[in-house]
Amino acid sequence: MATPQKAYKGIPMEGVIATWYAKNTNRDRRRFDAVARAVAERVPPGGRVLEVAPGPGYLAIEIAQSGRQVAALDISKSFVRMACENASRAGVAIDVRHGNAAAMPFADASFDLVVCMAAFKNFSDPVGALDEMHRVLKPGGQASIYDLRKDAALQDIDAEIRDMHLSTWNALLTRWIFRFGLLKSAYTREQLERMAAQSRFGRCEITPSGIGLELRLTRSC
Repeated sequence: MATPQKAYKGIPMEGVIATWYAKNTNRDRRRFDAVARAVAERVPPGGRVLEVAPGPGYLAIEIAQSGRQVAALDISKSFVRMACENASRAGVAIDVRHGNAAAMPFADASFDLVVCMAAFKNFSDPVGALDEMHRVLKPGGQASIYDLRKDAALQDIDAEIRDMHLSTWNALLTRWIFRFGLLKSAYTREQLERMAAQSRFGRCEITPSGIGLELRLTRSC
């Protein structure tokens, strides 16, 4: 499988940008709590979970604290470093690796579940990433992709930002990024269904929730 030449859509999450993102997402951990609980309901203790694009590692850490074995893969060297440091401080073991979602450095049928949160819209080769998720899942394993809905209402996005308790300047910047960056990159339901159909999964289930959605895929064999 050929690795795409450009790993990111948009600005790479490195250096100062990665640090800003890590601080912002650490202000409201409710979504990480909710997804970690959902993972724990679907993967028994000791099961293997892969988080693709973990960023600073907040979700991966919560999953590891629940007694699951966790690996994580990120294209950002800054995030790989942060995730390793945060996992060490939390006292959990996470196999954090640097790599591309469309060319994962993991063996076939290695994981019970793959999770990806707020990053899929940034992948330059989304179908290639789906194919890799399928490859590394065990038969019957599932992938859950959580991301922004293309049709999210601006007033709902504003309410979400208010709940983040940011400074006035930071809230303005975050609102601008949502409206002119993240929404532009987000996918419609039809686009996601088409990509799933083109991938080795063949089909998907999509559940909207707030300003986001969950794209769930299952490896049948």
